[in-house]
Amino acid sequence: MVEATPELRGRLTPNAPLAPLVWFKSGGTADWLFEPKDVADLQALLAALDPQVPVMALGLGSNLIVRDGGVPGVVVRLGKPFAKVMAIDAVTLDCGGGASGILVSSTARDAGIAGLEFLRSIPGTVGGFVRMNGGAYGREVKDILVDCDVVMRTGEVARLPVAELGYAYRHSELTDGSIVVSARFRGQPGEPEAIQAEMDRISAAREASQPLRSKTGGSTFKNPDGHKAWALVDAAGCRGLTLGGAQVSEKHTNFLINTGTATSAEIEALGEDVRARVKQTQGVELQWEIKRVGRIKHENLP
Repeated sequence: MVEATPELRGRLTPNAPLAPLVWFKSGGTADWLFEPKDVADLQALLAALDPQVPVMALGLGSNLIVRDGGVPGVVVRLGKPFAKVMAIDAVTLDCGGGASGILVSSTARDAGIAGLEFLRSIPGTVGGFVRMNGGAYGREVKDILVDCDVVMRTGEVARLPVAELGYAYRHSELTDGSIVVSARFRGQPGEPEAIQAEMDRISAAREASQPLRSKTGGSTFKNPDGHKAWALVDAAGCRGLTLGGAQVSEKHTNFLINTGTATSAEIEALGEDVRARVKQTQGVELQWEIKRVGRIKHENLP
């Protein structure tokens, strides 16, 4: 098990609370939380772990419901050692898996690289963008990704080109337990002033339309073909709908918010209620975009 791993240089914490690390500020603990010192440190842990022990990466925790019973196995959080971004040629950035979208887009601006501005609007890290084919404002990671370095569950490192990731809408074929530790993004030459203006436009649009100052999880449901998820939720009469401390945002109906005291169970149950109402009223089955992980807590069941 985890106790039997070799000497690690990063921080390994048992029973680590995850609620402070996720946007919803709810949920249980990780059996183990590992913050590796570098890629070799992460390799050592994964190679030594029993293959049956589940491993999950955690970025900024924006698009995530951590269930109240906690997360089994090891949660890996890539911190400052993985948050570096640097230009490697006139149009390409080398980005650590723990780097934020704001840092990537700002570095691109300073280097005169256009086309990466949309990352400014995604509240997450490079590892999450690559795994989920993150996107916004008409662009997706598959449009800019050259390749990525992934530490596989076995501890081996593989460099995978974009063509091997099996990208679809908010989906890749990266295997469970693998961790994206870096990626190369390619844009095109641009003027820093114009790039900044586009970033400002995106930032203002988000601020005007999304409940960014709330405890939320970003876009809750994927947009079905031919539809906008928020419009379906709104048409089903769910704007402002509550369940315990969870609420459908009145500002943007594809966002769930924790009004202060919500459990993860309440947030997830509210999302399922919304899905049921949309299916009943409009015949469309919404699919979760937010990832839901961990154990369901059964203490309240008879």
